[in-house]
Amino acid sequence: MKIWLDGGLRDADAARVSALDHGLTVGDGIFETVQAVHGKPFALTRHLDRLTRSARGLGLPDPDHDEVRRACAAVLDAEPMALGRLRITYTGGLGPLGSDRGEHPPTLLVALGESTRRPDSTAVITVPWTRNERGALVGLKTTSYAENVVALARARQQGASEALFANTVGRLCEGTGSNVFVVLDGELHTPPLSSGCLAGITRALTVEWTGARESDLPFDVLEQAEEVFLTSSLRDIQAVHRVDGRELPGAPGPVTAKAMRIFDERSGADLDP
Repeated sequence: MKIWLDGGLRDADAARVSALDHGLTVGDGIFETVQAVHGKPFALTRHLDRLTRSARGLGLPDPDHDEVRRACAAVLDAEPMALGRLRITYTGGLGPLGSDRGEHPPTLLVALGESTRRPDSTAVITVPWTRNERGALVGLKTTSYAENVVALARARQQGASEALFANTVGRLCEGTGSNVFVVLDGELHTPPLSSGCLAGITRALTVEWTGARESDLPFDVLEQAEEVFLTSSLRDIQAVHRVDGRELPGAPGPVTAKAMRIFDERSGADLDP
């Protein structure tokens, strides 16, 4: 396995990041997960734009898009596979043990892992913890993911693949690594970015391509929704057949199935929409 680290390809067992890297010691870093199909990244331009927005939000230097593209291409060429998870990680670099940053340049790491197509539907749970829609990291895709690790572990324990959060005022927000859409009276809705959810790439494309409405929704909308689905870079669009103990028989329902068809057609026609 080959990994791009700070300027070149390295064997996985030789790719070493300093024990004092600020991304390791205090979670001072950002990342993107990109789906790669037959060696080609999907929506890479959108992912790089979000990487830059996240970097600016943390106060990191703008990543060099040309370098990141070269790194992605090198890793993809070195590891041919039908479906892959391309991970771009960008951290504060070598720094002190506290929260202050050092004077060293950022660390850039790009790795590729094999992936498989997700099932057409899945189960999710809700969790009692909240997203802070007013926090310093709202809208940034940072490496500070421990909260998601805890929630996802609970989901796995209950036979689900995702956990859904409300925000601090009890509105539907997002999953640990996904955005959520619901169908109400035949219409498709998703929480607005003001809810504190991440501006997902697949979320944005789904809104553009299906005409879904951005709506402020109570968390208990999950108890009434006719259909529910998740979006993410590796799921694309995935129907939900169970929320906690509530079954949604026939998933994917008609609205979800139509959205899945549209997404498959549009994404297949343009790898960098």
